[in-house]
Amino acid sequence: MKRTSRDPASPPRLLVAASGTGGHIFPALAVAEQLPTWQIEWLGVPQRLEEKLVPECYPLHRVTMWGWQGSPLQKLGSLIQLARATRQVQQILREGRFDAVLTTGGYIAAPAILAARSLGVPVLLHESNRIPGKVTRWLGRFCQVVALGLAEAAEHLPGVATRVVGTPVRPEFYQPQPLPADLPIPEGDPLIVVMGGSQGAQGLNRLVAACAPAWLEAGAWIVHLTGGSEVGIPSHPRYRAFPFRTDVAALLQRATFAISRAGALSLAELWATATPAILIPYPFAAEDHQYHNALAFVERGGGVVLRESEENLDSLRQTALSWLAEPQVVAQMAANLKATALPPASKAVAGLIQEICRDSAR
Repeated sequence: MKRTSRDPASPPRLLVAASGTGGHIFPALAVAEQLPTWQIEWLGVPQRLEEKLVPECYPLHRVTMWGWQGSPLQKLGSLIQLARATRQVQQILREGRFDAVLTTGGYIAAPAILAARSLGVPVLLHESNRIPGKVTRWLGRFCQVVALGLAEAAEHLPGVATRVVGTPVRPEFYQPQPLPADLPIPEGDPLIVVMGGSQGAQGLNRLVAACAPAWLEAGAWIVHLTGGSEVGIPSHPRYRAFPFRTDVAALLQRATFAISRAGALSLAELWATATPAILIPYPFAAEDHQYHNALAFVERGGGVVLRESEENLDSLRQTALSWLAEPQVVAQMAANLKATALPPASKAVAGLIQEICRDSAR
């Protein structure tokens, strides 16, 4: 099966396959913003986050796809679903006459890559984690290029064409942002920003809530993004808890340091704003990939990593207290992050998409 050629005078067309979590969707949105002359459509899964974020920006196609966990019978069902979803994506690609596919991994990436491969449509896969996901390891060789958030990921992708670009984040992370009016934090007061994340925030939130009284006594402000799981949040005028905020860039730019999960997007945002961090990886992430992401951040001098455990409660409390008392240590970590940061990845990925399209047309 081959795709139908389109009028060469019409704008190039891109199908973006990004679904499920902000870590997949927000980087893809950042890249799409760098291609203003392209006609862009989106491929997602029903009842996932993209249904809230994408339709106001781009047409959204939906196909049903799920993961590979479970019993042998469930895995067989996943294979059948993959075949069905691949046929659906083939139809979308043929009818839309797309010039390229961008995917950021996850369940939806498999049918997108297989369908594009069968039709000769070039594919760029972005892998943000230090330990590549299963789809990247299995299907990366079918892509024209796999763009990497961290250089170490290439070690796990022998025989795959890779480029190290970093992980795309929204433009505001690179542009000075004013502190929101509802957070009247005096200039010079220390600010700890806690990013619990939308998945598995309860354990991290519990640790932070237990340590917060000591940090407040030391004079810190705390802005805590709980992900909707508020466990024992203390009542204090300098402790502000929110389920979610869209002005994370402003918060991180103002932060003295952060306490965060170690999803690849969170780390990219910390890098973009040169914000040192105490990282507490989500303990149930697939293949413990958040812990390995955190190690890359720590090895570059940007902070420390602690496992989520009651045994580490005192370590978390004391590490934050020492950072509050020693601003020169925090300043050195911020300098380390600036020195190791890559240029904005969204522009680099957009450039790669244009490159593989030109190569495909030759």
